[in-house]
Amino acid sequence: MAEITVWQAAVLGTVQGLGEFLPISSTAHLALVPWIMGWHDPGLAFDVALHLGTLAAVLGFFWRDWVVLLRHGLTGRRTPQGRLFWYLVLATVPGAAFGYLLEDLAATAFRAPWLIALMLIVMGLVLYLVDARARRQKDLAGLSAVDAVLVGLAQAVAVVPGVSRSGATITAARALGCTREAAARFSFLLSTPIIAGAGLLEATRLGPGTVDAPFAVGVATSALVGFLAIGFLLRYVATRSFNLFVWYRFLLGTAVLLLWLVRG
Repeated sequence: MAEITVWQAAVLGTVQGLGEFLPISSTAHLALVPWIMGWHDPGLAFDVALHLGTLAAVLGFFWRDWVVLLRHGLTGRRTPQGRLFWYLVLATVPGAAFGYLLEDLAATAFRAPWLIALMLIVMGLVLYLVDARARRQKDLAGLSAVDAVLVGLAQAVAVVPGVSRSGATITAARALGCTREAAARFSFLLSTPIIAGAGLLEATRLGPGTVDAPFAVGVATSALVGFLAIGFLLRYVATRSFNLFVWYRFLLGTAVLLLWLVRG
């Protein structure tokens, strides 16, 4: 694994756990933190560690939901849970396809600090406008196949750091009339196959001897923080808007643009 300390692994694991599930973009933060701090690129093995941690977080939080979804979906039951399972499958396809096709760009050109900053600000504005104007209120049982595909297309846009996978999918679900809680829950459930797929794809490229102390710390911190972030957001949006995260995106994007200009 690339040169990275246990402390750096803990910081990046925390960043991943928060950014993966809060609408603030984990890929943006994972690109920005080493750039700001002057750290080495943690490398592919650590990316796998972070994906394993957030996968553990979402499975740990929603394992009961997935047991029901799999049982109803794979046995062909015509129930809301069975339909939701297949809607999640539909919504996964665009993100998986775009992620695979644009993988190289996502790891290089798309990680430019100015582009990340711009996406943080722009997508923050989109989230604010959609959330403020959303009027229809439907839960997960009210989703249609078309809704699922549209949310999946929004997830595909998150291949650009700064967009935020959770932010894009929550925004799309809100635009389609979902409640804040339903939008967040669908986003979290939809993250499961994407995180699992990304982790497995990266894991196939690893060589022997990649699991060390920073790897373990990355898994543990991203799992714990991710689990807490999921619970926090579900409780938070039950009574509040997404404005906290909108302002955070504006402030961070502006700060990054200023730092980029100063550094030249």
